[in-house]
Amino acid sequence: MPVSTPMSAHPTSQLDVATDLLTLLRRTTTEPRPDPQLEALTLAVAADLPVLLWGEPGIGKTASLTQLAAALDLPLTTVIASVHEPSDFSGLPVVGDDPAGQGVPMAPPDWAVRLVKAGRGLLFLDELSTAPPAVQAALLRVVLERRIGALRLPPGVRIVAAANPRSSAADGWELSAPLANRFVHLQWAHDHEVVVRGLGGTWPRATLPRLDPEKLPEAVEFARRAVGGLLSGRPGLVHRLPSGETRRGGAWPSPRSWEMTQCLVAFAVAAGSSREVLSLLVRGTVGDGPGLELLACVDRMDLPDPEVLLADPAAAELPERGDLRQAALDGVVEAVRARPDKARWDAAWALLIRALETGAPDLVVVPASTLASLREEDWDVPASIERLAGVVSLSRRADRAAATAKAGVGGR
Repeated sequence: MPVSTPMSAHPTSQLDVATDLLTLLRRTTTEPRPDPQLEALTLAVAADLPVLLWGEPGIGKTASLTQLAAALDLPLTTVIASVHEPSDFSGLPVVGDDPAGQGVPMAPPDWAVRLVKAGRGLLFLDELSTAPPAVQAALLRVVLERRIGALRLPPGVRIVAAANPRSSAADGWELSAPLANRFVHLQWAHDHEVVVRGLGGTWPRATLPRLDPEKLPEAVEFARRAVGGLLSGRPGLVHRLPSGETRRGGAWPSPRSWEMTQCLVAFAVAAGSSREVLSLLVRGTVGDGPGLELLACVDRMDLPDPEVLLADPAAAELPERGDLRQAALDGVVEAVRARPDKARWDAAWALLIRALETGAPDLVVVPASTLASLREEDWDVPASIERLAGVVSLSRRADRAAATAKAGVGGR
């Protein structure tokens, strides 16, 4: 009669092998890699502002938050907002011995107690767009006042949330306007190259921005001038509640969101962040329209002083970006118009020559034509102007050819 072999050892050993295989699959490394959306996220986290990541399901929002928490050495606490009751955020009433004299305290949930005891951490509110209105109302104090029941989250705790657009969320709700206005909204999208390299075992490294201590006062002054300068000229942008329910659930301008924007501009300047990162942050706080207006205001603030350019044209440093270079040259011509003088007029021509030598020739056409119109009768034409004559003439011929071609098409 055959002897049966005990089978109890085989499943265990195979599960151990499977565990080893899973461990190898989950073992990844990180590398420094430019990632504007990840840099914007870390900058907002450093600024201690609540962030809301918007994106389709399955593109790695949760994985990015897990990696961010690990990189920043912050304990991660994930709370699925849609499966909780309002009392889980506002606190559960606990009746004591003398409720008439001591009141009824609101007991916080265990995850909030753990965060307070740890003194630091990353609170991740997932699936925010599937939370019903009553839960969203309870989250207002958590996001703004950092209070959960009778507890107040310590300064070392950062808050990040994630949501799917209503079209792709299961039983989704639009975010309420009061809750939406408390977040920095970042549109999260997958990068094909990042995903491919990450599946190969290497993901981008999330690091807190390096703030330059010497730039802090300058950064604060710059942010205040940028936001204050825009709102002084555009008072209608101070508070603009969108009319549609969907747009109210995103970024829109209010005194609260402008204060957040000012903070983010200061952090971006102190960290030396790129314009792309700054664009993601400001548009995610006050919306696309006001955000783009602020970026234009920031660009104008970065323009060199026309008087400095006129004082030493040979050493002048002009912006590399075409639109900014055009604006700088226009500013120089306007400065000459405001205070016409032969020496200043000559200096402006020298500056246009330098712009011609260091950038696109077409950018000097309009400033050169305007500057020529400012000449007074007793002003001799600089010899260097001949170098510009060909560019202006060529531009005018091109304009005439384009106009002729357009007229020919229209006449058919």
